[in-house]
Amino acid sequence: MSIVKTGVRYANSPKAFGVLSFRNSVAAKQITNRFLTHGLLRAQLSTKSKALPSHQIEMKRGASPVSKASPRAKKPRPEVPEYHLTPSKRDELGEIIWPAPKAQIERARNFILDASAKKRTLIVPDKDADGLTSGAILQKTLVLLGLEPHLISAHLLQKGSNIHEESERASMAAHKPDYIFVLDQGSRKGPPVIDGPHKALIIDHHWALEDDFPEGADHVTACTSPPVATSSLLTYHICNELHEKVHKSCDWLCAMGTHGDLGNTLKWEPPFPDMKATFKTYTKKAVNDAVSLINAPRRTATYDVPAAWAALTAAGSPSDLLKNSSLLAARAEVNAEVDRCTHTAPKFSGDAKIAVFRISSAAQVHPVIATRWAGHLQSPKLEVILVANEGYLPGMVNFSCRIPRSARARIPPVNIIEVLKGIAAKAPNPTLRERLGESFARGHKEASGGIVPKAEFEEFMDILEIGKKPEGSSSPKKTKKEAVPKQSNTLMNYFGKQAAA
Repeated sequence: MSIVKTGVRYANSPKAFGVLSFRNSVAAKQITNRFLTHGLLRAQLSTKSKALPSHQIEMKRGASPVSKASPRAKKPRPEVPEYHLTPSKRDELGEIIWPAPKAQIERARNFILDASAKKRTLIVPDKDADGLTSGAILQKTLVLLGLEPHLISAHLLQKGSNIHEESERASMAAHKPDYIFVLDQGSRKGPPVIDGPHKALIIDHHWALEDDFPEGADHVTACTSPPVATSSLLTYHICNELHEKVHKSCDWLCAMGTHGDLGNTLKWEPPFPDMKATFKTYTKKAVNDAVSLINAPRRTATYDVPAAWAALTAAGSPSDLLKNSSLLAARAEVNAEVDRCTHTAPKFSGDAKIAVFRISSAAQVHPVIATRWAGHLQSPKLEVILVANEGYLPGMVNFSCRIPRSARARIPPVNIIEVLKGIAAKAPNPTLRERLGESFARGHKEASGGIVPKAEFEEFMDILEIGKKPEGSSSPKKTKKEAVPKQSNTLMNYFGKQAAA
């Protein structure tokens, strides 16, 4: 109830007049006159309101002089340069070097032609869409060139393994190949691909130095020819000149592998080949859906890469893959596992440059989660998203790193491989880098990771000082608001005090 209404009622009561009479002062008379005036005015309004329309006496609240605060504008997403616009290197004649040095491409073509002359050939593709489509392009090309299918075999690596493991070398040697093609497996220095007579060609695009290849193997790599092409695009470029039917039978495989590594927003503009006719025939949606299906089996806990390879090599178009029940079931399983793990909260390094997500899954979902968070998590200091999976291989931690969208336009550009190596170099124990192994900080500058022992991974995490706030970032403690004293001099106790006096 308002003070005015209380005052009017009190002014018309006998108690009020008794109190005012007891204290016959000028102040009391002034207050009495005020209350009486309010009382009379209220009575007049009450009488007049019976005769007047309600709209003539109704008081409307005026517009507030303080305008409402406008909603905070969304921070614009940082502009990321189009991939195809990455400056290319040029040779002494001014021609761009793409997708790989010409000398390497010519040697690779001659190698394929030699293998097609009735030689026992082994194809060793990587497990993802880019690697599998590279292998499928090469296989189709060899058949077009006249190599009988029964002379072509494929070797698919075991879960968490690489071509340098002795068990894998023995399995490859069991095929007794004359020619070996290793596609999209990454590159590093090591012994010959197999023991015994053979010729090997490495087709790749992962970062490598000139001598980062198996002993005695030839190589063609896109890693030093920006914008770096995928292994499938490089293989397609090499094979397309060898037979007139390669384009028609393999263009969709090239599109699949390239979208699998570079994403489906890639613009197929120079230096990339013109694929308008390809996407008119198959549609980008069909190609992208086929990519997710081919990637699914290798992400499952059972690591069913053979199912993906069999489906891909038997398909004549992306639509053939969209109806494959085995691939559909694998994708459903992977999607469920991604949903389970993707809501893990991040923890940040002491310098706020690295966001770490720790999950445990028998499925290979850590690269997917890293890619997802890289598109959403933003910070002025953030440089790397790191997702570590402790449940993929016993005793090991598999981790994937991506550059967040907010850091992709930085100058100089973020180099994940160098970032990881730089952290390891800060270890109190100088042997940590060696103990992390050869599978640490491999891949691409923009998408790297590793497979390392759990104990060494914890040492690596200690260097990052996870959870420690950067200096000067602590927020001041909130001070408790002092209680505002209640008003003691009210209208009611005023009259009460006067009566007591």
